[in-house]
Amino acid sequence: MRRIVIARPGGYDALQLVDEPDPIPGPNEVVIAVRAAGVNYADGIVRMGLYASAKALHGYPITPGFEVAGTIAGVGHSVRDLALGDAVIALTLFGGYADRVCVPADRVFALPEGMDFAHAAALPAVFLTAWFLVHELVHPRERDVWLVHSAAGGVGGALAQLGHLAGCRVVGVIGATHKRDAAIGAGCSDVIDKSRESLWTRAEALAPKGYQAIFDANGVATLAASYAHLAPAGKLAVYGFASMLPRDGRVNRLRLAWDWLCTPRFNPMKMTQENRSVVAANLSFLSTHTERLTEGMRWLLSRFAAGELVAPPVTVYPLAHAADAQRAIESGLTVGKLVLDCADLHL
Repeated sequence: MRRIVIARPGGYDALQLVDEPDPIPGPNEVVIAVRAAGVNYADGIVRMGLYASAKALHGYPITPGFEVAGTIAGVGHSVRDLALGDAVIALTLFGGYADRVCVPADRVFALPEGMDFAHAAALPAVFLTAWFLVHELVHPRERDVWLVHSAAGGVGGALAQLGHLAGCRVVGVIGATHKRDAAIGAGCSDVIDKSRESLWTRAEALAPKGYQAIFDANGVATLAASYAHLAPAGKLAVYGFASMLPRDGRVNRLRLAWDWLCTPRFNPMKMTQENRSVVAANLSFLSTHTERLTEGMRWLLSRFAAGELVAPPVTVYPLAHAADAQRAIESGLTVGKLVLDCADLHL
């Protein structure tokens, strides 16, 4: 098998392709012949050595990757519902950048009918993150008004779709004009293009009474203003800190420390007086909540099967070019999801 290994945190050259023996499934495990692996912004943070769960749950050397799609190539003892050759999607909790991966059988799900491997690999991490934020933490109500930062990205696009499905009015924020169509396609009724207009002036004009939910993965750049634009009883949902991280692959620890010091600390007493709150989630730290994640995946897959949700647009890179994929996603210019072709089949 081939997999990408990060021996120690670093730049893009830390992503090394190695050959190893194929894994052997243990009890209640399966081996997947990976056709496609999803690429997420978090994978680059793992490479930089700044992703807390990579250190707490795994350690280095590490293979990044939270999601794959492929076929069952090995079945361990006690596995009853999966058979050799089945087309599947799986949650991997690291290890996804490989052409073979061994995972617990309860993290494996049937590939939606009519969906190809590349689009299937783009679903689990972003849509489960969005599902948890929306349905476990925010609890949408019809006609709520949401503001979704990075609405043309993976999680942002998933949030927009879930909001639209729940009957909410979704205002999407994008950082470049070429992302507008993707945000509208994901269900945004209005789009704020930060490259052409004032984010908060436009946000106030679109929702003068504030937003019932604002979804923010930017970090220090927007968190304080996002909180300030909540309506009474509104929720700020945090799932990342992208503006605090580099776009050239190199970590500037002085700037990181300064941004950390400037990150707002939300006062519980003030929140109770304003009837506003802050919620947050990190999918990798939810990995022990298997029943909840299984519930979420089944809920999501049923909506994909019914055509109520659609896979995001994807851009495919060969497994050996994982560094190029991470460089692209960290540039802030990508739309939808990036995936790795782990079988070199030009998915």
